[in-house]
Amino acid sequence: MAPPPDAPFLRACRGERGPTVPVWFMRQAGRSLPEYRELRGEGSILDAIRIPDVATEITLQPVRRYGVDAAILYSDIVTPVASIGFGVDITPGVGPVVERPFTSAADLDRLRPLDPEADLPYVLETVHNVVAELGDVPLIGFAGAPFTVASYLVEGAPTRTWTKTKALMHTDPDLWDALLDRLADQALATLRAQVGAGASAVQLFDSWAGALTPSDYERFVLPASAKVLAGLADLGVPRIHFGVATGELLGLMHQAGAEVVGVDWRVPLDTARSRLAPDVALQGNLDPALVVAGWEATAEGARDVLRRNDGHPGHVFNLGHGVLPETDPEVLEQLVALVHSEGRADGQPSLLDAGTEP
Repeated sequence: MAPPPDAPFLRACRGERGPTVPVWFMRQAGRSLPEYRELRGEGSILDAIRIPDVATEITLQPVRRYGVDAAILYSDIVTPVASIGFGVDITPGVGPVVERPFTSAADLDRLRPLDPEADLPYVLETVHNVVAELGDVPLIGFAGAPFTVASYLVEGAPTRTWTKTKALMHTDPDLWDALLDRLADQALATLRAQVGAGASAVQLFDSWAGALTPSDYERFVLPASAKVLAGLADLGVPRIHFGVATGELLGLMHQAGAEVVGVDWRVPLDTARSRLAPDVALQGNLDPALVVAGWEATAEGARDVLRRNDGHPGHVFNLGHGVLPETDPEVLEQLVALVHSEGRADGQPSLLDAGTEP
């Protein structure tokens, strides 16, 4: 059963007024939850993703515990490229590791087109299962943006410098464009399949785009991300675009075609809004470390985010990145309650902003 169109999360993505601000958390399902650790056990996350009953339960756990306004599919941004046999695994404590990194045009042959029904049947089964359980709560499907997935394929492992990635971009731009085009097709195929299976919104994670200058982003990344987001337009679901350290890229990320732009904790929410059109919905942006610091710091930070939003209806409360493993789940429970009780989405400026003394 599809959630109602006036579900708080969907309403906020469209910038429509409502009684309060909706909230969900990136990585809300994961190592911070004891029930997750008990179910997941050891091994690669890809093993758990391939078992629909396990992935379904993990997706639902934070919805039950926190009362968030949206679920996000339990999967990973490298799931599609791993499913076609490129040789990607996720090493616990490290991240995605590639057996033979992408280095030349010959490696394009290893990136065959993705057939979600054949290559990712377990993901689609999970989506079906989750949607059947969620009722009125929307499910967010997601994919890795072409640049971020490409950075793993080229570097061979997580990096803090992206030197091989940037070298390929600048020394062989034609090969780079071909690589991103193929990854864009993969992202688009998996997102369309997730929506077809019941997801009510999608998020394109360009986690590492903040490593780029605006000019490099515009030349080497924007066309491929725009291809993904444009390819979803006919589905009529909200499209969220998120990256880390992307304060200088927010306008370009919106230009790529998303209704909702994710903001990390480095840019105050009101500053981010000033860099975009007034009707752009924003998602974010409490520093995840504040939640680890305890309730007092969390409440103060959350109220600052809500104050900076100032009642704008186009706001989905989230952290500025994912929930950290050492987070106390009880603090997140309190945070959801605070946002729901104090968050304004009425579209009315505060009295001080209107020039009226309190």
